[in-house]
Amino acid sequence: MRRREFVVIPLAAMSAPLVRLLAAESLRAEPASDQVRVPLRFFTAAEARIVTAAAERILPRDASGAGATDAAVTIYIDRQLAGPYGRDKYRYTKPPFGESSPEHGYQGAATPRQVFRDGLRALTGFAELPEREQIAKLTSIEQSHFFALLRAHTIEGMFCDPMHGGNANLAGWRLVGFPGPRMSYRDDIDTHYGQAWRPAPASLEQITKHRPTPWEDERD
Repeated sequence: MRRREFVVIPLAAMSAPLVRLLAAESLRAEPASDQVRVPLRFFTAAEARIVTAAAERILPRDASGAGATDAAVTIYIDRQLAGPYGRDKYRYTKPPFGESSPEHGYQGAATPRQVFRDGLRALTGFAELPEREQIAKLTSIEQSHFFALLRAHTIEGMFCDPMHGGNANLAGWRLVGFPGPRMSYRDDIDTHYGQAWRPAPASLEQITKHRPTPWEDERD
């Protein structure tokens, strides 16, 4: 059993749903800092730094709003890879393996865990590179299956419901103006009739007033 490793994220990213998701884990605030250490389930600390830096290049913080780091995207990806999805529980994995037409999707033998491990090994030192070199490095691998997974999971972590470990403080939904999974606007029609109105984003838990049952990937 390897020693527990951590990823450092902004303290501001520790939203209430994320705190509850991580309640049983050894969170540790950095002394005299606005950051907190969160235990990792799959990544090593070095791998998590690479993922954090790469995800921030894919969805960077800018004048329009928060980026992947603010939304705790690395935690989302770490939890997904640690669970059944990372072990390829949901994909047919019998041979033969090989190239196929794009509409058939990925046909290789490697699980998502293996794809990430191999891809991150090739990005050793990425987190320490200047931003321009990071972008060039990602551009050089953008046709790979690893980059396709990294990009897809970064987007998922940015815009998922917070119950899955990403979209901390609803940063992703605030960025695009998504109000959350509201079931009806019936009560708002008369109140805001004739007005340009958009409700503030709310998570599934906030809307239903009930904490959702974690998916098996988050329970693992």
